Amino acid sequence: MKNAKSGRDGRARIIEGALRRFSQSGVSATTLASLRQESGVSVGSFYHHFTSKEHVFGVLYAEILDMYQDAFVSELVRHEDARAGIEAIVAMHMAWCGEHPERARLLISERPPRRNEPGGPEVAESRREFFRQVADWWRPHMKDDVLRPVPATMCYVLWLGPAQEMCRLWFSGAHQPTEEEIRELGEAAWNSLKMP
Repeated sequence: MKNAKSGRDGRARIIEGALRRFSQSGVSATTLASLRQESGVSVGSFYHHFTSKEHVFGVLYAEILDMYQDAFVSELVRHEDARAGIEAIVAMHMAWCGEHPERARLLISERPPRRNEPGGPEVAESRREFFRQVADWWRPHMKDDVLRPVPATMCYVLWLGPAQEMCRLWFSGAHQPTEEEIRELGEAAWNSLKMP
């Protein structure tokens, strides 16, 4: 029983250490040695859980993406009104990034794992299900001529692109967003996505 617990603790320590290290230095600048040092695990323990730095990143990215998408969908389905939903998601995005800055930095600044890379299949499946859930919410509003029919990529860019850029400024220390600015970001998203 103790060994099983130690195994889980080792994996969790690697993931937690990777989150700190990747968010501070970026994935490409992080070495395997620095990951092991940050998590305090031996070489053997590391390779018991992960095959490479990329494997750690893929698992971590998939976990963060699931966490973010769960928060997104939970907030979205609370709103029957299209405008309320659009604006609430912008506010949720900013709040989530403020509450989870290390995780948000990875989602915003790192390239997601590709399908043939560690974590890639999980990320692809997670995104597919996420887009299905968002489309289920969006479709009735589109049929009622409230929201524009836009492809998923453009929807994301119009909905959260400015908020993402605000988060980049925030994380770099260049600007702390105000409540008024967050409201304005929500209003801008609504104006971009509503039917003319």
